[in-house]
Amino acid sequence: QRATLWKKRQSRANAAASTSEVAQEAAAGDEAEASLPKGLRGVKHIVAVASCKGGVGKSTTCVNLAYTLSQSGAKVGIFDADVYGPSLPIMVSPEYSKSKLEMDQETKEITPVEYEGVKLVSFGFTTEGSAMMRGPMASGLVNQLLTTSKWGDLDYLLLDLPPGTGDIHLTIGQSVPITCAVIVTTPHKLAYADVAKGIRMFARLNVPCVSVVENMSYFDGDDGKRYFPFGQGSGKQIQDEFAIPGLVQMPIQEEISAGSDEGVPCVLSDAQSEVAARMRDLGSALAKEVEALGEGARNNSVKYNPNVHDIEVSLCGGGHDGEVGAEAFAVDPKVVRENDQSAKFIDQLTGKPIEPDFDPHIFPLEIIPLGNYAVQISWSDGFNQIATYDQLRVMERRQATAEEMHSPDSLMD
Repeated sequence: QRATLWKKRQSRANAAASTSEVAQEAAAGDEAEASLPKGLRGVKHIVAVASCKGGVGKSTTCVNLAYTLSQSGAKVGIFDADVYGPSLPIMVSPEYSKSKLEMDQETKEITPVEYEGVKLVSFGFTTEGSAMMRGPMASGLVNQLLTTSKWGDLDYLLLDLPPGTGDIHLTIGQSVPITCAVIVTTPHKLAYADVAKGIRMFARLNVPCVSVVENMSYFDGDDGKRYFPFGQGSGKQIQDEFAIPGLVQMPIQEEISAGSDEGVPCVLSDAQSEVAARMRDLGSALAKEVEALGEGARNNSVKYNPNVHDIEVSLCGGGHDGEVGAEAFAVDPKVVRENDQSAKFIDQLTGKPIEPDFDPHIFPLEIIPLGNYAVQISWSDGFNQIATYDQLRVMERRQATAEEMHSPDSLMD
């Protein structure tokens, strides 16, 4: 029964994977462009900037990253997806006469506001300012603003997502092809719990997270010492547990908040500052990962073999540290589940493991690649796990018999 159910699910997963591959290959062609909303057909990469936790500096990060990418020569736009409390009009303040969105009455297309070469769309640039409406209406409004705006030719469109994992996030994720996500957090342990939920949401949408930004990480005192007033390790923990390639730690500096309050991003007001340098690191890392995603995932394979109840892993050389050779091995599904590093098995306040409680006879229904560094496993009990290739490498392995290794369904042959 388990094998039958798996095969049905695997058939559906293979069909979905095939559809995804076709869509990626056709992205540069006219067919894929025609399937996109008209306003987005000239956009090469859509990057979500998210935290799922309010007050961590996500909008500040989004704005400064956008202008950093623009300074590198890229064509960039920012979409403020928060209709309840839009912050973009405060953080980026163009001349008043140019600070209102305009709609063509015939085509119903929206012309973005523009400031210092970056195109801007926010509900705050309308006469309404902010919205009071229920979730479905807000989602429809956000989708309309995003897809009917005349973005033109852009290298990057950054989506400044609101806190949470609600209707707006799912609507955008299901309406437009998000290339990747940048996750914003702080050193606080409580921020970790919400960020982990956000990463899981992107995993469900098959959107890889490529970088973690830890705001308010530290400050350098007049005595020459570096202080960490909110603790250490949250950003690194997220990076390690979810196989996110990049980590940028931002200092606590007055110029960051001052730039946001004055409407001039700090990377524009002082391009030689430490903050600007960290933002350039983030921009470079983002560009590198986007390019790697465009080249296709590494030749890694993780599959469930229902005939022997094994998860069979075939990894190319590299690993996260770049020093691991190619190898193929099998792992018991129970072992994979027991090694889950997510918030389900880690106490968010103490950081200590929680004894896992699950049916030992569970099995994977789907295993889907998530970027270049991990897979998402959907289990038969409804749980979704993100397992990195580096985590799989060090798990206890099961020695396959000679008969199993030469099975036509096995990866070990």
